[in-house]
Order: sequence, then structure tokens, then C-alpha cells
Amino acid sequence: MKLDGITVLDLSLFLPGPAATQLMADHGARVIKVENPRAPEPTRSATAFPWQQGGETVMFRNTQRGKESIALDLKSESGKAALRALIKSADVLVEAFRPGVISRLGFGPDAVHALNPRMVMCSISAFGQSGPWRDKPAHDTATVAASGVLSLTRSPEDDSGPAIIGVAISDMLSSWSALSGILMALFRRETTGEGDYLDVSMHEAVLAASPNILGPVFAGDQAPNRFHERTHGGGAMLNIYRTSDDRFLALGGGEHKFVTALFEGLAHPEFIEAVTGPAGTAHEPAIRFLRNTFKTQTLAQWERWFEGRDICWSPVLDLKEAWSADHVRERAMRWQDGAGNDHIGTPLKFAREPADIDPRLAPVGANTAQILTDLDLTQAQRREILELLP
Repeated sequence: MKLDGITVLDLSLFLPGPAATQLMADHGARVIKVENPRAPEPTRSATAFPWQQGGETVMFRNTQRGKESIALDLKSESGKAALRALIKSADVLVEAFRPGVISRLGFGPDAVHALNPRMVMCSISAFGQSGPWRDKPAHDTATVAASGVLSLTRSPEDDSGPAIIGVAISDMLSSWSALSGILMALFRRETTGEGDYLDVSMHEAVLAASPNILGPVFAGDQAPNRFHERTHGGGAMLNIYRTSDDRFLALGGGEHKFVTALFEGLAHPEFIEAVTGPAGTAHEPAIRFLRNTFKTQTLAQWERWFEGRDICWSPVLDLKEAWSADHVRERAMRWQDGAGNDHIGTPLKFAREPADIDPRLAPVGANTAQILTDLDLTQAQRREILELLP
């Protein structure tokens, strides 16, 4: 597999860091999760994450599989000694403490580089390691709100207030940013012999995902009028429509061929010219027509109507429908382990070295004793660490 021989130390919690390191584990890396024995990974908790399968939370199973767990108190001298020894032999360190915490623990970028110049270290935080917002506490929704994207996320049928996005977008975008940066640094290390330090901001990951919506801001120095923008409700062919059974369908492409196929199919070619042009006022008659038209039949009836027509569209599926689709299963994005537990598959599908997903989940500190035997520690340090195991 692509990452055979790479050892990753994962000090992160919740989603951004663990999602990135799990992808690395799926593709051959050895990932050692470093957990505080008194406050381990929060997604283990059935109180905070009540949906469970096979005795573990679904969230934990789908962010922590295939990793080893070592329980270390990084405020203790023995815990710090163990982490220093791990750093000397590992390739990647991922942490997601608040800015400044990792340095106060004695493992800032300079300290890590001194221990292992080949180490690639990645810090993931809400707003980055510098700047006026550096110390603001935030999770996904707050960082998305600060990016301006949340202001645009609302129903195109009305002008109601912003809606929470259905996935943790800044968590996942920053996770993929971290993964990309880590792999770049590992690739560059092959030439220079040196690792690097990577500062990933959840907020900036969302900012960087916004090139298609920034025209009014960069070219006009103004916030967008949503109903004049093609991706926010101002375009007839990039919009959501209600059907007679209170389901929804989404049109998802405004190329001329799709416009022609739709309006000729509905016997209203008079809308083609306007809808092929820029979004905004010119699209409004067509949007009204489509809203009224799609309300005349059920979603199932419209699915049959769209079949065989060259139109970019999809029914708006609920999450159960989406993850039960034959396509999702055939592409192995939902698969079951030998115990019948469901997993999110990997979206990285290599032809020659595909992922080999290990569904095992390590209890807190399960690999501590084994890992300690390979570290340059005193017997007293090992004993102190083992005494803290849950």
C-alpha cells in the first residue's frame, strides 16, 4: 500500500485530525493514537455520541479504525519521555490542541524538529496558529460562519435565515487539507531529507473552497445578492424544487444542452435563451414556471420523466436513502466488517495498491505496554505510565 513504512502519531481528537490519519491507516500507515488516560478520545463516549453499533459509537468506528492506542499523560515526565521517544522514530505527528498548548507541553515545532529533523508535524486549529482570531474557541459551525459561507446556506424558495450545513464542512475540508499537506511534505522529504511544519486552519480550508462564489466580493467589493447568483438560488438550472408529495429534486447543471433538454422536454422552449444566460432577474420567470410544474407530480413520477433525458439532476435523498443506494455499496463506500458493523469506505481508490481497511478498534491504551517495550525508557517510567492505564 502507498503508505507502508510510515508511522503517524495522532494526538488529535474528534474529526479533522482523526479523519486524516484514518485515511492514512487505510492505505498502510501505522497510526498510533496518543490518548490521555484520564480524558481519552471523546467520540468513544456513548453519552455524547449515542448511536452505537457493535458496542462502539458509529462516530468512533468511522474515524479511529485500524489505529493503535497508547495512553500517555503528557503533563507527566514519564509521558513526555515516551512521546519524545516516539517522535524520534516516527514520520508524522498530527495535533489539534488550541494554539500554544503543544508548545507549552514541550512539543512545539522547533522542539519536534530538534528531536527528529525528518518529522512532518501538522497542527489543525480553528483559525490557525497566528492572527487576531488565533485564540478564539470554535468548532465547525462557528468557523463556517466566519468564512461567509453560512450566510449563503439557506432555502432558495425564500429569504429565511442561514441554515446549519448538513456535514461538518470545515472539519472535513481541513482534514483533507492536512492530508494533502502531509503527503506533500513527505514527498519533499525524499529530496531534502528534512520534514516540515504545517499549520492548517479549519476557517481557511473553507475560505479556500470558495473560488466559485467570490466574483461579487473580489470584482465588485460587495456581498453577493443570493438571488442573482447561479449557485445560491438565482439560477433556474442550479436550484431545488418541491414535488407534489413534498419531496424535492435538484437541478445541478446549467450548460446549454441541459437547458435545451429540460425546456424542450417540458414543451416550453421560450425559456431556453434566458436560462442559458447569466443568473438573476432573467431566470425568475423560468424558476416560477419550474416550481409550479414540479409541484404537479410526485418525485417518483419525475424520476420516470427524467429517465433517459440528458439533464443534470438528482432526487434529494435523505441520508438513509443515500447510504442504501446500490451505487454506494457497489463502490464500497458502505461496507460491513465480519461482525456486521457498517463502515465508511475510502474515497481514494488506487488501481495497483488499493486500501486494505483494518476495522479493528483499540480500547484506550490497548497497545501501551507493547509500544513501551520498543522505547528508550527506564523501568520506572514504564511502570508510571502503565499504572495510569484505565
